[in-house]
Amino acid sequence: MNGGRFITLEGLEGAGKSSRAVELKAFLERHGKPVLLTREPGGTPLGERLRELLLTPADTPMAPLTELLLMFAARSEHVTRVILPALDAGQWVVCDRYVDASYAYQGGGRGLGAAPVAALEALLPPRARPDLTVLLDLPVETGLARASKRGAADRFERETVEFHARVRAAYLDRAQQAPQRYCVVDAAADPAAVQADIERAAGALL
Repeated sequence: MNGGRFITLEGLEGAGKSSRAVELKAFLERHGKPVLLTREPGGTPLGERLRELLLTPADTPMAPLTELLLMFAARSEHVTRVILPALDAGQWVVCDRYVDASYAYQGGGRGLGAAPVAALEALLPPRARPDLTVLLDLPVETGLARASKRGAADRFERETVEFHARVRAAYLDRAQQAPQRYCVVDAAADPAAVQADIERAAGALL
């Protein structure tokens, strides 16, 4: 296997994934690793256009299966054009959300269940499975309060507390099913402690 490793960050709205991803990139680079920082949905020109469709509030609700398929359309492009080439070149990839987000948001939040997500995940190359997934966990109300300070709410941030509670439950269930891959971090803790936990988990891959 080449030297590249694949780390994903997951969590509710307001969990601080984007900031922690930037800090994790810097940590890995201090240890001499070439790092690609990317995000989902997005990461490619097509993916960013799909991101806009998925996140922009609309008067007409999007069908849950449509949402899931759009997520995986963006993801397929992302894996093919960005993630696999980076890993094959020996880069470390740090991704803000990935497949686990679909299990949580579409499977749990939208009520589709795990089966359709798993069927789509099976179409992705095995090499595109994360080596480590950091779950930044925090109470729903805390996350939404943080997210509300960032400006206008996107389509997911506008969802009910009950929706986000289902998302959180699905994430925690995923973490329980795959403890060897997941590291659950208390995202409500002091930022320095949160980052230390993340770096400790990532450090095990170095």
